[in-house]
Amino acid sequence: MGLRLGVVVLTMGDRPRELGALLDSVAAQEGEAARVVVIGQGVRLPPLPDWVDAVELPENLGIPGGRNLGARRLRELGGVDVVVNLDDDGLLPRTDTFRLVREAFERERLLGVVGFRVADGTGHTQRRHVPRPGSSGALRSGEVTTFLGGGHAIRMSAIDRVGGFPSRFFYAHEETDFAWRVLDAGWSIRYRADLLLQHPRTKPARHAAYYRLTARNRVWPAKRRLPAVLVPPHLASWSVYTLSRRPPAAGLRAWYSGFLEGVRTPCPPRRPMRWATVWRMTRLGRPPVF
Repeated sequence: MGLRLGVVVLTMGDRPRELGALLDSVAAQEGEAARVVVIGQGVRLPPLPDWVDAVELPENLGIPGGRNLGARRLRELGGVDVVVNLDDDGLLPRTDTFRLVREAFERERLLGVVGFRVADGTGHTQRRHVPRPGSSGALRSGEVTTFLGGGHAIRMSAIDRVGGFPSRFFYAHEETDFAWRVLDAGWSIRYRADLLLQHPRTKPARHAAYYRLTARNRVWPAKRRLPAVLVPPHLASWSVYTLSRRPPAAGLRAWYSGFLEGVRTPCPPRRPMRWATVWRMTRLGRPPVF
């Protein structure tokens, strides 16, 4: 028997048609059927297939909190080695995706996370969805230092080792904090261009709290995970990058408010990564200073 997969899908209940199409694409995957948990974040769920474990929460726990709950629910159901997190408006256009995920984790014992390629219906991948700096194309697979939240797979034993996503983040950059812990524990992260999640092209600023939360949550991982000497250059480079994108005045005010919130508000624990991890990330092309 190969590795057993579980799937977690979070939903706010406003995409029933997209959710249904995603579940159909999950059911069409080759090999042993995956356990599937759908979590309604403070909403009533639409009718779902009987093979789906439906969990309705009284409140929205945020993305990291919801995914942590999904992983715990999969443990309760039993028999899951790898958890796959998928956006509710995504779609798996290929039927061999889960087979390839199983093979990847079986082949590499210290593989902790596999990141999917996210592309729209035309096959276009937005630059922000390529988890490496520079001009490297979205079609090039390889080892990376982070992954996309909308489509990825995590080995359960890696979660056992480093813990789950930081629930206090609620939205944005929870993958950064988790990725840094995974790398520091000796696991690897791979981006796989052949593991495709079809997803509508979107702008992250569509979320009302985008600027504030992305600013706050960029500060928190630095305070929690970076050696002290790297915190100022990391935050400085991120600030320069943000300003270079010329956000609207209201967005800039919200960003500044979030940045100050991140600086002033504790978000323990502080467990800086090893310098060996800093060097490893540098060799992979993304030192943790930008």
